Amino acid sequence: MDEKKNNLHWHKHSVTVEDRRESYNYKSCVLWFTGLSAAGKSTLANSLCEQLHMIGVKSYVLDGDNIRHGLNKNLGFSPEDRKENIRRIGEVAKLFVDAGLIAMTAFISPYREDRNNARRLLREDEFIEVFVKCSVTECERRDPKGIYKKAKAGEIKEFTGVSAPYEEPENPELILETDKMDLQECVRALLEYLVQNEYIKKSLSLEE
Repeated sequence: MDEKKNNLHWHKHSVTVEDRRESYNYKSCVLWFTGLSAAGKSTLANSLCEQLHMIGVKSYVLDGDNIRHGLNKNLGFSPEDRKENIRRIGEVAKLFVDAGLIAMTAFISPYREDRNNARRLLREDEFIEVFVKCSVTECERRDPKGIYKKAKAGEIKEFTGVSAPYEEPENPELILETDKMDLQECVRALLEYLVQNEYIKKSLSLEE
């Protein structure tokens, strides 16, 4: 292992993230959506991605279920596997930011330590933690995949919010209460945050 590490060297890119940001005329970052299953993380991330696409901002959604079909298909849901799942996504998100995109991660990511480790991979202003807050009762009511019912029946082990813990963010950049706000209100709040903090320019869609 040490011999392998000794033969690895970091190669600097000829085109930097600053070069890409200047060319694209917006600032790349990662919006890290965290919250219970069925809280609305994927819905929000994809709706925001659609809005950004409409105004010419390059973005991409890293979705928890999708990633487990490929990159992380060898991982389960034990605490150790959840930790590795988030570690890998943090590294991938960092690459997207370096490529000049606005990346959105839609993962439960239940542990503060893992989210903080992902934050430390990026510069201070490149990581935006978005707490998608929704009561367990409302998440159960929605339950689009029927997994809360299965978890309560004991068919799914280590299920966040039922048989495994979820550690709420302590100081997220944004809190979106999806059991109190509709989709349009949430997406608007996200866009306004990106504009106010100079990640993107004020667009026509925000002036309507």
